[in-house]
Amino acid sequence: MKPNSLPDVIPNWINGQECAAVSRETFDKLSPDTGRKLCHVARSGSQDVQNAIQAARLAQADWAERTPVQRGDILHDIAQAMRKHQKEIAAIVAMETGMSFASASGETGGAIAQAEFAAGEGRRFYGRTTTSAVPNKYAMTVRQPLGVAGLIIAANTPIANVAWKVFPALICGNAAVLKAAEDTPATAWYFSRLAHEAGLPPGVLNVIQGYGREAGEPLVADPKVDVVSFTGSTAVGRQIASIAGERLAKVSLELGGKNPLVVCDDADLESAAKWVLLSAFSNAGQRCASGSRIIIFDAVYDEFRDLLVERTRALSVGPNDDNDLGPVINEKQLNNMLTAVQDAQQNGAVVLTGGHRLADDDHKGGFYMAPTLIENVDPKGNISTFELFGPITCLYRVADFHEAMQLANDSPYGLTACIHTRNFHRAMEYCRKVQTGVAVVNAGTFGSEPHMPFGGLKQSGNGTREPGTEALDVYSDLKNIIINIDPEKL
Repeated sequence: MKPNSLPDVIPNWINGQECAAVSRETFDKLSPDTGRKLCHVARSGSQDVQNAIQAARLAQADWAERTPVQRGDILHDIAQAMRKHQKEIAAIVAMETGMSFASASGETGGAIAQAEFAAGEGRRFYGRTTTSAVPNKYAMTVRQPLGVAGLIIAANTPIANVAWKVFPALICGNAAVLKAAEDTPATAWYFSRLAHEAGLPPGVLNVIQGYGREAGEPLVADPKVDVVSFTGSTAVGRQIASIAGERLAKVSLELGGKNPLVVCDDADLESAAKWVLLSAFSNAGQRCASGSRIIIFDAVYDEFRDLLVERTRALSVGPNDDNDLGPVINEKQLNNMLTAVQDAQQNGAVVLTGGHRLADDDHKGGFYMAPTLIENVDPKGNISTFELFGPITCLYRVADFHEAMQLANDSPYGLTACIHTRNFHRAMEYCRKVQTGVAVVNAGTFGSEPHMPFGGLKQSGNGTREPGTEALDVYSDLKNIIINIDPEKL
């Protein structure tokens, strides 16, 4: 799909219909690759959000009356439509994010797998039966929908983020209002179009375009929204928790990370280097699970550092399938990264490679950050403790496993972690003691599958987990049902 295949203005979807913002205002969506305008986007406000919530509330009761199997059948049809139109989805994702078509296609495939898994949960919508201490009494639990789900997503993996939230929310019998990321509006718009063409009833899924303050905040604050699920920065997550907490709304937060990858003195350095580069630089480092802290044993530090510098300098940067990474999502993010690197240098850090914006003829106008390796950083400094969401990673020298373990856990975040070692005992102890929601051995810091829970500790989240069957706990409540019988009437 070419940019001119998109509507000139990316609209909202409310009650099964495309519609402009009530104000008729728009903002520009720029290409991360060229910096040029791709399209206009509806700039929604509180009235648009209220309209979407009202449509969701009106549709939710009928949707919840369908059995989970019936809901799953419709969601499966949507997944099939996504598979049929996988190339079109991937083209939009690539266009909006600047990632290569191959990467976008892979992300779309993951979103389809998530959709298929969640649709199948309609046939596995388990409660449980149990015993009672009281004679002639039976006890069971069943899941029940919450009502309206407010879903707010990030732009880094747009179609995957849509699938992670929409499908679990709908299979549980909720209707949803999805606040699209302002940097990837067309992905959410096209998904909604496919969903409605596949038979999703009007109002069950509504998509609102716009800025966070103007469209996201009213969604979070509205008392008619029963659950809020957010993926994004820790700073915004705190604001959402505070606003929703005022009305005791249920909230799921999947936030940032400063993910440690430990390279031991017995590691396969070639393999470790491959996975460090993938963890740190794939999707231009725009992953909450990005490997941003590389903790290296002193015995192999110099050798491994030199290997990483050589491999990093060989990376190809651009939007094509033969490139290793693309641009970051917008110029504001790029400038934040450049400032962070400059501040670290002023505090004694050494940039081994990268650290600057790419502005040559091949990258002119785009939002390209050179893949960056930094050493001699303060483990307590800003660059070590704040998520940058870009292709920047820091190297830390440690003496042994004990020091590596201590540094890995010395972080305000706790999302993912990895260790490279041939030592079974080290691997097991690391996985047991590292303070993260995900621990990996001899691969990258990322790694989630549709049937597995993902989420973190500390400032990486509030303890909820998506996707997997655990996502059902986010989007449903358990009802305890007690049945008493009278034995004299048997």
